[in-house]
Amino acid sequence: MKNAKRILVIDDEQAIRRLLKASLDAAGYQVLEASNGEDGLRLAATTAPEMVVLDLGLPGLGGLAVLKRLREWSRVPVLILTVQDSEADKVALLDAGADDYLTKPFGVPELLARLRVLERHRLDVQPDPLVKIGPLEIDLAGHVVRKLGAEVKLTATEWEFLQVLALHAGKVVVQRELLKQVWGPNAVEHSHYLRIYAANLRKKLEDDPAEPQWIITEPGVGYRLKAG
Repeated sequence: MKNAKRILVIDDEQAIRRLLKASLDAAGYQVLEASNGEDGLRLAATTAPEMVVLDLGLPGLGGLAVLKRLREWSRVPVLILTVQDSEADKVALLDAGADDYLTKPFGVPELLARLRVLERHRLDVQPDPLVKIGPLEIDLAGHVVRKLGAEVKLTATEWEFLQVLALHAGKVVVQRELLKQVWGPNAVEHSHYLRIYAANLRKKLEDDPAEPQWIITEPGVGYRLKAG
């Protein structure tokens, strides 16, 4: 259907996928399917769905892990399907980045109503999972950075640092926010971490680390990944 909204369904149960596909097709949506978390993340990165329906109880890479990985680079609305019904479980899902949840078993009319709400609230602009900055190509979904087409090996912490800057490319990320997102809330006073890891990234990504073009320090404020 032309201009149909794309919904990505990530669920390992074939019967659930069949039910969702039939119901969503009938409601005018275009349905994409994945039976595991890895395929779901790949499809989310390559097809840019308008919404995601995600089963919490996936084998292997579980639904919560998929949600957290997805939230590293996308704000696409996510509806969680779960058999868990405690208040604590629901709060944990919302804190992890879910927009809504539906407890199994569920009725199709309620599912469609919740999707309509998500569609109304959907952000029009989604961050691109592939950020290009000068000679750098930062693949937020694949956790890979390339310079002039060649992959650059980063440590896990270097990647987390660069990822935060890439998600806010062109804007200053203040020191406390960087420290909190990369090292956690207990590290917000340890600004020397930032100097060390910014220097490490510049050695790997800049032509001249002493005169950085892309990873810019805003003295006393924070860091910025220069867009362009």
